[in-house]
Amino acid sequence: MAGKGKKQRTSSSKLPEWNLSDLYPGSESPELETDLKWVEEECREFTDLYLGKVAELRAPDLYECVMRLEEIETISGRIGSFAHLNYCLDTLDVNRGKLLGDCKARLAEASSQLAFLEIEISKITNERFEELLASDIGLARYRPFLDRVRKLRPHLLSLELEQFLGDKAAVGKTAWIRLFDETVAAMKFDVGGKRLNLEGTLNKLADARRSTRRKASAAIGKGLKQKLPVFSLIINTLAKEKAIEDKWRNYQSPQASRHLSNDVEPEIVEALRQAVVAEYPEISHRYYRLKAGWLGRRRLREWDRNAPLSAKSETKFSWNDARSRVLEAFGEFSPTISEIASRFFDHGWIDAEIRPGKASGAFSHPTVTRAHPYILLNYEGKPRDVMVLAHELGHGVHQVLAAKQGELLSRTPLTLAETASVFGEMLAFKSLLQNVSEEHEHRSMIAGKVEDMINTVIRQIAFYEFECRLHRRRAEGELMSREICDLWMEVQSESLGSAFKFSKEYRTHWAYVSHFFHVPFYVYAYAFGQGLVHALYAEYENGLPSFESKYVELLEAGGTRNHRELLEPFGLDIAAPEFWSSGLSLIRRMIDDLEAMET
Repeated sequence: MAGKGKKQRTSSSKLPEWNLSDLYPGSESPELETDLKWVEEECREFTDLYLGKVAELRAPDLYECVMRLEEIETISGRIGSFAHLNYCLDTLDVNRGKLLGDCKARLAEASSQLAFLEIEISKITNERFEELLASDIGLARYRPFLDRVRKLRPHLLSLELEQFLGDKAAVGKTAWIRLFDETVAAMKFDVGGKRLNLEGTLNKLADARRSTRRKASAAIGKGLKQKLPVFSLIINTLAKEKAIEDKWRNYQSPQASRHLSNDVEPEIVEALRQAVVAEYPEISHRYYRLKAGWLGRRRLREWDRNAPLSAKSETKFSWNDARSRVLEAFGEFSPTISEIASRFFDHGWIDAEIRPGKASGAFSHPTVTRAHPYILLNYEGKPRDVMVLAHELGHGVHQVLAAKQGELLSRTPLTLAETASVFGEMLAFKSLLQNVSEEHEHRSMIAGKVEDMINTVIRQIAFYEFECRLHRRRAEGELMSREICDLWMEVQSESLGSAFKFSKEYRTHWAYVSHFFHVPFYVYAYAFGQGLVHALYAEYENGLPSFESKYVELLEAGGTRNHRELLEPFGLDIAAPEFWSSGLSLIRRMIDDLEAMET
């Protein structure tokens, strides 16, 4: 792992900021340009050496080919990570945007030369492939990577077309996504006389004052409506571009490429979708009827969905308090995981302050295995923010542990990437709940966790359903803005139930969900991960022998094993019909507990 960077101390009033010097000293550093030129030259040399020859390589030579590819991926990943993270600090800075665009374009042009590699690896006969792996231990270690490449065989195009798509990326999908990001980042929403960015306005939807929540929701709807032609054009274009590429690559559905990249069978995802949709009445519909009663409302409005339950002000957690709470919760489960998590606080791996232009939301970016992840938060000190911190630290710990697998084998599919984050969040929740003594706080915490799980499972599957319908309808022709809004409202009504009465402004709220634009069909991974973690956590609470060591081993595996292999030590079978329904039963039981508190 790269150097730890500057030791960083933060008081309770000072939130941490990133120290990106472990990647590059700065945006104008000569090291950055040197590495860019190295990638460009190495890709040319790699192509000269291997083009047209891969299928005939001996095992040691194929191993050397894979090693050189891994080095290219590592240096390219370092460049791309720095440019992206630097941009996230201030998306309104034109110089940061230019650096990101230039780096992406140069990396895409260089990497497009390597398009032949996947094609040629996929052409190796099965018999020859097995002989190669059997004769070289080093090459055999990379079987998971090579298998993933070979699974793409039915969907690969000619070399010329693959190179064309790579060259076009910078002015195609990448450019449209950048337009979306910069449009959202520049937007301001008037909430009670205050002009806020999207992140700040979304935070107001959880304000204790109903009038503030209503104003925030209306401001979002009004602001998005003004930009709706742009957002509609972007999502129409991205969906059409995807459909064209899917057609050429022989994918049978808009979701198929995502399932393949997630290394998950379509029937398992469909089983998850069906299980969650079937639970709409017993989970989200039932819970929100309860919440309406708690808030003294006959019916809820969309701005009541995340309303706090207590009239009292929420407990506020200083940064240092949040740090100690999360690390303590992690430490009670695993000293190893707590120690790794502590590095993020000590070495400038977290950026937590809300600032104009800063990227919204939260994430943990893995960067490259020779460095370390970076976590972005927008921290306000709410209990939910502590949960988000635990969630992203879970990701970060997972990424650190998997780094030992190297660049080609460390990345997990999206469906497994949420495992450690949701598990970490559950640990923090249980720890915080143990320290609550007041009955109303106890109910509020349980209800808050139920809402988080509804947002992670019900809401994300509803998002997935919206995407499925949108892409299906887009295949019939371009969608008008009102048609997209209609699809959104259909799915929202189905998933949230009759407890809600929606305003006309809510029709546009689909337009701020970045996953629809950035990574189509990503969202089901959240529900997948939540259900998987519910099953894992049940085994932990039931006292499964050696659970901690098995769990750490699961995280260390990275992308070297699929979901079936990873869950086998825990006695779990994700293909079993009852798997998803048993995971959803945890949410039902928590709602049962909330209903019991009413009697």
